[in-house]
Amino acid sequence: MRTTTPNTPHIPGRWRRIGSAAAATAALLAAGLTTATHAEAAATPHKVSARTIAAQVAKAHVRYEKACGATPKKGYAACDALRVTGGTTAFMEKQAALKGISPRTVRPDAASDSPTGYGPGDIQSAYGLTDAASAGGSGETVAIVDAYDDPNAESDLAAYRSYYGLPDCTTGNGCFSKVGQTGSTTSLPSADSGWAGEISLDLDMVSATCPNCNILLVEAKSASDANLGTAVNEAVKLGARFVSNSYGGSESSSDTTYDTSYYKHPGVAITASAGDEGYGAEYPAASRYVTAVGGTSLSASSDSRGWTESVWNTSGTEGTGSGCSAYDAKPAWQTDSGCAKRMIADVSAVADPATGVSVYDTYGSDGTGWNTYGGTSASAPIIASVYALAGTPGSSDYPAQYPYGAAGTSALNDVTSGSNGSCATAYFCTARSSYDGPTGWGTPEGTSAFGAS
Repeated sequence: MRTTTPNTPHIPGRWRRIGSAAAATAALLAAGLTTATHAEAAATPHKVSARTIAAQVAKAHVRYEKACGATPKKGYAACDALRVTGGTTAFMEKQAALKGISPRTVRPDAASDSPTGYGPGDIQSAYGLTDAASAGGSGETVAIVDAYDDPNAESDLAAYRSYYGLPDCTTGNGCFSKVGQTGSTTSLPSADSGWAGEISLDLDMVSATCPNCNILLVEAKSASDANLGTAVNEAVKLGARFVSNSYGGSESSSDTTYDTSYYKHPGVAITASAGDEGYGAEYPAASRYVTAVGGTSLSASSDSRGWTESVWNTSGTEGTGSGCSAYDAKPAWQTDSGCAKRMIADVSAVADPATGVSVYDTYGSDGTGWNTYGGTSASAPIIASVYALAGTPGSSDYPAQYPYGAAGTSALNDVTSGSNGSCATAYFCTARSSYDGPTGWGTPEGTSAFGAS
């Protein structure tokens, strides 16, 4: 988001910057870590040790492309979704190890009849959410704000939830609704293939994390900061207490105005992706009123948690964002001493495409059914959904402060390895014990760090 800008605010199609994600990653340990009933039933058990599985999964490497076109010009945002186009994911390596066969590979624009990335069981297991996801979330609404229309959003959501055995979430039963930025159900923006992939990613991550939550999709008529912000306001107006924003652009002096116009909603948990281009701040993650969400690589472990995480970093320009804002004031609850203004991020979740998540998308040239996605577009809706599982925020609270109250406790998984680039102040870009820029205070371990005390 911080490179040269094009002549138009939105460029349909593909930005063909291909990433090679050869990050060491592991998949699931055989005992107790299931992806979904359907997926596990498809695998023929093969006697294999957890060590062998981890060694196989460490070979995971993928190629991917940015979903939403070129770097946007000032005043516009791009989505932070990355679609895997080749290679083998951690999930595929794990499945192959369990079956005792060679792993399959992802082929660009080739439909898959089954998932190639992590599913709901994996996400819930990794973040200690299995019980909460089963029992919680009813009556809560998570809003997804994106640009442009995905004509297949509801049908693709239904296919994802059906495959994984999740409760139906449809317009008919009142669980799902889709509106434009002014709240209309009929006057929707023009369709866009890239943003449709982003929308599917967001809807599926809410479904995976909080299967009992209602979902509100608000589609902005363009990817301008003003239209996306208007969509955020509409989501809150329609009653959402949890709003996920998987997009961002370069910071500007207008950001503090956008803060008060669009993101200052006490009593609402608003999340924003930290970005996918490595070290550097972007907006709206830099807003003092949102929870800035960084990205990790998610691997299996033999410890009691069963998982381990490191900073997601594929290359010098591909990895989770982080950094010290140039414009936004530091909120009172953020106390790191090296940054005088707002520091990114607050918390984090899986974002590495090599350890990516399964998404079902059928719209446009890249809508081939099952795909694997990464990017902090995955981590932002996951965290918004964890907030929803934790319960309704206090009416005057800014929930971005909640994880700070649980800092250093077992309610958060401290991520202590990896970096997302080079920086003068080490913790801005390098993981360490306690707070750091790329992963904040860490990843969820249950919901207690994300609810009102």
